[in-house]
Amino acid sequence: MKSEPPSSQSNLSKSRSVVSNQAAEHDNLSEVVTKHLETEFKRPIAQHNIDAYQYAISQINKPQIIFDSGCGNGKSTLNLAKKYPNAFIIGIDKSLHRINKLAAENSPTENKKNYCHVRADLIDFWRLAANDNIKLQHHFILYPNPWPKKHHLKRRWHGSPVFGQILALGGEIELRSNWPVYLEEFAMALALVKHTATVQPLKVTAPDYISDFEAKYHSSEQTLWQLNANLDIDSN
Repeated sequence: MKSEPPSSQSNLSKSRSVVSNQAAEHDNLSEVVTKHLETEFKRPIAQHNIDAYQYAISQINKPQIIFDSGCGNGKSTLNLAKKYPNAFIIGIDKSLHRINKLAAENSPTENKKNYCHVRADLIDFWRLAANDNIKLQHHFILYPNPWPKKHHLKRRWHGSPVFGQILALGGEIELRSNWPVYLEEFAMALALVKHTATVQPLKVTAPDYISDFEAKYHSSEQTLWQLNANLDIDSN
């Protein structure tokens, strides 16, 4: 559900800004979101995603759970593990480049490890977690930008069949992007189900980069944006 990532996430060379034929929120956003929320998604779940999910759940050793969804090379997962030592962070990505090396270089002793990385499709992973009534403390859905062309609305997470599963997982959700339209759409989708979100520029400096993507976009002098919402609280 993401646009093609750069060939190397550790390559911090200049990055081009998002190019899209869509300058504002999509006209069909409400229709698409509502349809998915009212329709059961019946696609079979792949066995390798079930295996990855079961492995991740078996590793949890903290009372709170955080998802780092679309973790790329896994650096963001490591940073979140340091920031939230009392939670267990699960980094999920369908293509984890260099993940084993990165984890090995940074891994604490096994009994103190509060994170894991798994290779899985987010659509299936979220469905499995929601079916098990997993409730998150935080849910991070970070860079890169998903499908900026107008006809790709249904490939963005809020326009996908699993938006309902994202809601069901609850917790404090945070998205970061260098394309504000994506976050404004996500906020509108949340508003349809009575959740309030804030979208604002992200102020970040080099020591606080959460991932290589964030460093790459920021070093290219692009404005970064942040969405925050508490899915455990509605606006009623």
